[in-house]
Amino acid sequence: MAATNETARDRIGIAILALGGQGGGVLADWIQEVARHHGWLAQGTSVPGVAQRTGSTVYYVELARAGDRLPILAQMPTPGDVDIVIASELMETGRAMLRNFSTADRTTLIGSTHRIYAIAEKSGMGDGRGSGERIVEAAARRAKRFIGFDMEAATERSGSVISAVMFGALGGSGALPFPREAFEQAIRDSGIAVASNLRGFDEGFRAAQAPVAMPDAIDHAVPQPTTDAGRALHARILGELPAPAHAAALHGVQRLMDYQDAGYATLYLDRLRDIAALDAAPWETTAELARHLALWMSYEDIIRVADLKSRATRFDRVRAEVKAGEGQIVGITEFMHPRLRELCETLPAGIGRFILGAPRLSSWLDRFFREGRHVETTSLRWFLMLRLLAGLRPMRRRSLRYAEEQERIEAWLGDVRASIARDPALALGIVRSQRLIKGYGDTFERGLRNFQAIRAALFARPPGDRRAQWLDDACTQALADDSGRALEDMLAAA
Repeated sequence: MAATNETARDRIGIAILALGGQGGGVLADWIQEVARHHGWLAQGTSVPGVAQRTGSTVYYVELARAGDRLPILAQMPTPGDVDIVIASELMETGRAMLRNFSTADRTTLIGSTHRIYAIAEKSGMGDGRGSGERIVEAAARRAKRFIGFDMEAATERSGSVISAVMFGALGGSGALPFPREAFEQAIRDSGIAVASNLRGFDEGFRAAQAPVAMPDAIDHAVPQPTTDAGRALHARILGELPAPAHAAALHGVQRLMDYQDAGYATLYLDRLRDIAALDAAPWETTAELARHLALWMSYEDIIRVADLKSRATRFDRVRAEVKAGEGQIVGITEFMHPRLRELCETLPAGIGRFILGAPRLSSWLDRFFREGRHVETTSLRWFLMLRLLAGLRPMRRRSLRYAEEQERIEAWLGDVRASIARDPALALGIVRSQRLIKGYGDTFERGLRNFQAIRAALFARPPGDRRAQWLDDACTQALADDSGRALEDMLAAA
C-alpha cells in the first residue's frame, strides 16, 4: 500500500523527540534506510538530553532528493522549517511546539498522548501536572496535521517497542513519499526483533489512520470487600454515611486496612460518622473528608516506605515495565535517605522523644544519617532488611510519629466540628487544607509547616473574619512555590 506524499519539497526535515531508552536513534536509522533505498540522500544527527524524564534527545533527520549538486544538509532542526515532528510522549509534543518546530502551514505532528510525568511535575507542592488537553488543543492549531494516540498502549498490545510504533505512525501518516512495504523492509533488514517490531509498526500504521485519541481514563472502580472484616466495614459505610461519601469511604477503608488493619479503618469510620452527624445535604464536607482523612491517616513513614518497596507486586511491575524475559535477572537499586528524626519517629513514643530531646545524643547519632544510600532492594540482604522494617507495622500505634499524627488529625477535625454549623464553606475549606500535607521527609515537613502557619493565621483573625476564600487563597499560595515566599508575603500582608 503506497503512502500519499503531503510534501512537494525536494528536502524533508524530520525532528524526533524521544526519552532515554525509547529507541529514537533506531527510529532515525530506519527512516534514513528507507530514504536511501529510494535514491534519496539522508543525514541524521542528535543532541542528547538528560536521561529519563528530566529531558529528551532531539534526533534530526534530513532527506533530500539526489540531483546534479550535493545539497548542504542542516545539523539541527530550525524553528519554522520542520516538515515532520515525531514525539514519544505528550509533554514532548508540547515541547516541540514551544520550540516552534511545528507550524500550522507545514508540519505533520505525530505525538503520543500518554504521559510520563516529569520530575518537576511529581515534586510540585500541589498538582504540578501539565494539562494534556491543552497540549492536544494547541497541536490541532499549530500543525498542518496532528496525529495523536496512546503509543505506550500500542506498544503493550503489540509486545514491541515504542520506536516501532512511531515508525508505523510515520508510515501511516503519508508524510513521506514511500510505500508501506519500504518501511517494513527497513525493519527486516535491521535483523533485530523483526517479528515484534513489525507488529508494533502495524499498530502505529493503523492508529495513524484514525482520529486523535486520548488514553482511556483510569478505572477507579469501587472496591468490594473480600473478608468478614471488610464486609462489616462496608455495611457500616452504607448504613451510617450519606451516599455522596460512600465511594471515597470505601476506597479509604481499603487503603487503611492495607496500611494498618481493620481496627484502624474502624477509627477512620468513627471519625467520619461524627462529622456526618453535623453535616447536611448535599454532604460535600463529609464526602471531601472521606478522601482527605484517609490520606492523612495513611501518612508515609519508614514502615510504609519499606513495605511498598519490597512488595512482590512492585517487583512484578518493574519487570513488566522493562519487559524482562522469563529467565532474565532484574536488579533494582533505590536511593534512600532516612534521617535520624524519621528513625526516632518509628520508635516507641517515649524513646523517640528522649533521643530527639537530648541534644548531645541526637547530634552524635545524626552523623550516621547525613548521607543517602543506594540500596539494591533485589539483593537478599536489603530485601530482608526492608521486610524487617515493614514487619514493624503492629508496633506503629506505639510509635512517636503515630502519636504526633493522631494529635494533629484530632485538632484538624476539631476545627471542622467548630466551623461546620456556623460556616459550612469554611469547614469545607479546612477539610481541603489537608492537601498541603503529603509526602515524606523534607516534602512532608514543608507542607506541615505551611499548614500550621495558615491554621494559626486563620484562628488569629476575629471569628467574623475567618473566611473560606481567604483560606483557599492561602493554600493556593502555599502550593505556588517550594520556598514558601508567596505564602509568607500573603501572611505578612494580612
